[in-house]
Amino acid sequence: MRIGIQLPEVEREVRWHEYAATAKAAEEVGFDSIWVGDHYLYRDDGRPERGPWEAWTMLAALAGITSRVSLGPLVACLGFHEPAVLAKMAATVDEVSGGRLVLGVGAGWNQTEFDAFGIPYDHRVARFEESYEIVRRLLDGERVTFRGSYAHVDDAVLLPSPTRRPKLMIGSSGNRMLAATLPTVDVWNTWFDEYGNSLEDYAALRDRIGDACSSAGRDPADVERSVCVLVAVGDGVGERSTPDGIEPIGGSMRQVSDQLSGLADLGVAEVIIVADPINERSVRELGEVVAPLREP
Repeated sequence: MRIGIQLPEVEREVRWHEYAATAKAAEEVGFDSIWVGDHYLYRDDGRPERGPWEAWTMLAALAGITSRVSLGPLVACLGFHEPAVLAKMAATVDEVSGGRLVLGVGAGWNQTEFDAFGIPYDHRVARFEESYEIVRRLLDGERVTFRGSYAHVDDAVLLPSPTRRPKLMIGSSGNRMLAATLPTVDVWNTWFDEYGNSLEDYAALRDRIGDACSSAGRDPADVERSVCVLVAVGDGVGERSTPDGIEPIGGSMRQVSDQLSGLADLGVAEVIIVADPINERSVRELGEVVAPLREP
């Protein structure tokens, strides 16, 4: 099993030097991947107004200071960019990183940021379906002409030609989103609140995704499983706001190790730890768990 970690998002205001130190620490202690959220603005949820740095600029910078870890957006909202432009951005980050990008994609959900930044929020899944086809085909090396209800390109091509198509990951459990992506994606990812952060509920969700793979004409074994896990490091500090009823794994590194081992037994290929708090110290402490569980 591979183990990744999400870098800070809006738990507090974090500047570049801390991102860089945390990413370097993650690579040093043995994490396989690092991830950044793709959001612009949070407000109106009872907490102060806040927002993270722009994800693709951050990924390019992180690619330049790391050498081994995979990296990607968790997940990229296809509605934030014209699809051909996003494909160009993804190909560039993959080139800069030496082929380490995993392109996680989704439709977005936080209407506040769509409205504030002038991005259409209507028909999100329909817009995603059209954008996904354009992005995928361009990254596959195709010359693409496509005219949909919301997106169009005319003889678009990526030059210089990408050296490979980045691994594609869908970050959704919605039936329509799965139908649109499971025929072609490499990985399916779920956030911790979609399965209650528990092994029992994940097993049920895994079985539903397996059925969706079969319905899409894919062998479920051909689509990797990626699972986000909420982990309290030490006593935790409550930096991350979580839905009611979701309990972080924690209390001891043994409990964290047992949870990750249980997910491995359920066929998970990669666990992405969402740590509370998320800082360099937490990353180094979690490194004690990572080494024994990583793929040989």
